[in-house]
Amino acid sequence: MSYFTDLALQYIDGEWRAGGGSWDIIDFNPYNEEKLASITVATVGEVDQAYRAAERAQRAWADTNPYTRRAVFERALRIVEEREAEITEAIIAELGGTRTKAAFELHLAKEFLREAVNLALRPEGRILPSPVDGKENRLYRVPVGVVGVISPFNFPFLLSIKSVAPALALGNAVVLKPHQNTPILGGALVAKVFEDAGLPAGLLNVVITDIAEIGDALLEHPVPKVISFTGSDRVGKHVATVCAANFKRAVLELGGNSALIVLDDADIDYAVDAAVFSRFVHQGQVCMAANRVLVDRSVEKEFTDKFVAKVRTLKAGDPADPETHLGPLINSTQAEAVSSLVEQTVEAGATALVRGRAEGNVVTPTVLTGLPADSPVLSQEIFGPVVMLIPFDGEDEAVRIANDTPYGLSGAVHTGDVERGVRVAQRIHTGMIHINDGTVHDEPIVPFGGEKHSGVGRLNGESTVDAFTTYKWISIQHGRSRFPF
Repeated sequence: MSYFTDLALQYIDGEWRAGGGSWDIIDFNPYNEEKLASITVATVGEVDQAYRAAERAQRAWADTNPYTRRAVFERALRIVEEREAEITEAIIAELGGTRTKAAFELHLAKEFLREAVNLALRPEGRILPSPVDGKENRLYRVPVGVVGVISPFNFPFLLSIKSVAPALALGNAVVLKPHQNTPILGGALVAKVFEDAGLPAGLLNVVITDIAEIGDALLEHPVPKVISFTGSDRVGKHVATVCAANFKRAVLELGGNSALIVLDDADIDYAVDAAVFSRFVHQGQVCMAANRVLVDRSVEKEFTDKFVAKVRTLKAGDPADPETHLGPLINSTQAEAVSSLVEQTVEAGATALVRGRAEGNVVTPTVLTGLPADSPVLSQEIFGPVVMLIPFDGEDEAVRIANDTPYGLSGAVHTGDVERGVRVAQRIHTGMIHINDGTVHDEPIVPFGGEKHSGVGRLNGESTVDAFTTYKWISIQHGRSRFPF
């Protein structure tokens, strides 16, 4: 099967069909700009059809024995394993992901499918005591009903599955809207995997469209009770506002400006390796990437020399080449924005120890230092291969600099004293932070999410159960209540 020709369709109520809009989304290979697919956008009416199909199918699915539901995810996992080579090529073509990145994404996608198998059996009820004689309080975990999922372009297959699979496993139905730049991996391929795994029709619907066509219809529709969004904080703020106005729960996994801190007793060679990977994996298009590398001034020269030397060894170019470390950015707009940001920052006084260049959408690494304290770039997310080296004097200053950002997603602390690292980590205002490791991590049972502008809510494990189910209290009066009138 050719994913980019056979799956260039909407998937609504178990049917593959063309969208009803008047224009097409064009799916391009970001490296060579080859046209991969042309997909006519879904309309507001088709969004409604998708949600109504999900609503109809969900009732029977919620009543299905969870052991039966579990089998669907076991089959989905086998399908992904069997098609791993094909999906790898699709990641290279549609995302510009390297083979290393594709392996990383597929590994995690399979782990989250394994966790979905377990999640089907996870919800547990409780019986709680009552101050009223003869009363029994039963607390049930029930599906929310229908979940809307909006996934991003950087890890589209993984991050769609990360919400779609557990929501379905817990007895919900889903309407998924992938990013316009990754409609196949983020949407159509996910639907195909679950269709082939035997998921009943209507439970997963994929609408490939754009806000220019549907506005806020995906968010405002009365059917979904939860919207799971992964993307920028700017769009996330809008999603949260619309959801609040419509009494929906929003789970927001947003951007970051993570700091990797190198203390004076760190293993410098190891810290260099961790920092280079944390910044430049998938061309820096990762929300957890280490935008800022903070280095104690006593080891600044050694670290900087080794860091710059390693960055210069990174090969940028064709993502299909196994030796390539950095492929293209997702589109020309992003490549131009990153190049412009570097130019502005250098003009404002920063020093480029390594100055990247753009060739098409491939942007080579930039290493900046000597940034003015008031430089706007220090507090923002850079979705590209640009890193800032920032010296500090002592732990207190490192903590102050690390916290001087509106974001709080991930981070890392490198030190020869683990408990010292933990003490520093506890002072960083972030949802996740790692001692003597990189900043880019995700594990199926560990709560994942950020603070401040980096998001609201958590996913993974029990946090996913909280996100996609709700409690229902049913009390039973075994005796007779006494009423005052």
